[in-house]
Amino acid sequence: MVKKLLLIPGVLAAGGLLYAIPSLGQGSVATPRSADSRAGTEATDGTAADTAPAGLAATSAQAALPGLATTKVTLPASLSYLTPGYNGTPTYTRVATAVAPDGTLRVAWPDGKSVHVTSLTKGLRRSGADTVVPKAAEVGGLVAHNGGFAVLTRRPDKNKWNETAAYLVRYQGGKQNFAAKLTSASSHDTAPTLDGSLAWNGTKYGAYFVVHGAGGFADGHFGDKLAYVSAAGKRASGGWSWGCSHNEGTALLPEKSGAFASLCAEDWRSGLFVSTGIGAPNNAPVLQREQCWAGYCGGGFGGFVRSSAGRYAAVFASRGAASAKPSGDGRGYTVKAKWATHQVAIHYLKNKSTPTGKTIYLTADPKTDHVNVHAAPYGPNRILVSWQSVANASCKSGTCTGRFTGTHLQLVDYSGRRVSKDTVVKAQIAGDIAVLPDHDVVWASVNAAPNYGRPLGTSPKSRTLTVTRLRYVG
Repeated sequence: MVKKLLLIPGVLAAGGLLYAIPSLGQGSVATPRSADSRAGTEATDGTAADTAPAGLAATSAQAALPGLATTKVTLPASLSYLTPGYNGTPTYTRVATAVAPDGTLRVAWPDGKSVHVTSLTKGLRRSGADTVVPKAAEVGGLVAHNGGFAVLTRRPDKNKWNETAAYLVRYQGGKQNFAAKLTSASSHDTAPTLDGSLAWNGTKYGAYFVVHGAGGFADGHFGDKLAYVSAAGKRASGGWSWGCSHNEGTALLPEKSGAFASLCAEDWRSGLFVSTGIGAPNNAPVLQREQCWAGYCGGGFGGFVRSSAGRYAAVFASRGAASAKPSGDGRGYTVKAKWATHQVAIHYLKNKSTPTGKTIYLTADPKTDHVNVHAAPYGPNRILVSWQSVANASCKSGTCTGRFTGTHLQLVDYSGRRVSKDTVVKAQIAGDIAVLPDHDVVWASVNAAPNYGRPLGTSPKSRTLTVTRLRYVG
């Protein structure tokens, strides 16, 4: 049901077990090791934790992943790279990486007062000083252009809640082209947190983000909004003003024409949905019934991928559903989780708006929690899936504490098969993964392991980003 709850910046999700971790130094290349599992202790929140989900099928010969190459980038200001999420659980501050058509990169990160956009060469080295977007509170999405970028962010505003407004800001050649305000008093909405996605199809942007009702029928409630904006910064037709309730995970992919492909994870109808401005109807296309109120099942930033052949897949963290029953008021479902911990799940779609088949699982250890799930296309017909593992999981109210045991990388195909070994690396992922023209994948984050054994407390800071590149092998 719709409730007056504050959304959590960031969406958690992930998977794994206990593995050896190789060391990565500046400019180094390391060969990741394959993983072998260790059992953790049983989860303790009373939900079933003794029956593992069915895992993905494996190919007859799983290949090892290629090595990772890393480059260090010094920052001109401090980045608070972890923030407290639900129940104080550490969540990653979003660092977005995007590739321009000419192969250069942009990396967007917040310093607490502004958003910095760092330009990188094709060789992943810094290219000049940062472009600083002033009075910007969050990275909600990033698009890289030749010589510029567009970023979805929040800025101060005057409204009944004294909350920030959503903005799409574009820079070219170091100068601001436009700053399009996407929420306002006249539209009865604010944006205290974005948890957003930004996409560009060469003609228009799609900005998908969380909104807080500030008047009208949705006053005081949380929903989501999809706004289209032209290349000149003008609002375009389409989208919606109110979609999923308490959307705790947004995902958006550009389409050459028509509505962009989008997904939401919400509490009202309790699950993950193909979102097309569903508003209140109870019959939205559903990928999976889930107990999403804890803010975990959205699957992180970038859990929605598409192959060059037009195959779609959603990757997310799942506690399964022991039962899912209509709530009785015609609005939503009451879902009882099957496991206390989260497992890494994949659901395939027939097209941008039609789920097909059943959810299948990449992990199958109900005694290990799996958080910080991400995904990216890897060549024309494979998906890179990443997650973090938390062993000895002790769970309560939808979140778990335990011992961090590594960041996992796994390749799967669009038929639901593993095509590489489950590999653990000493690399963190804090946001969007970019795909280079040669199919290599790259991301930027602070390379410091999190502590999932207790609530976060004070957010740690760093003045260094590690840019990590995974080579593509066809």
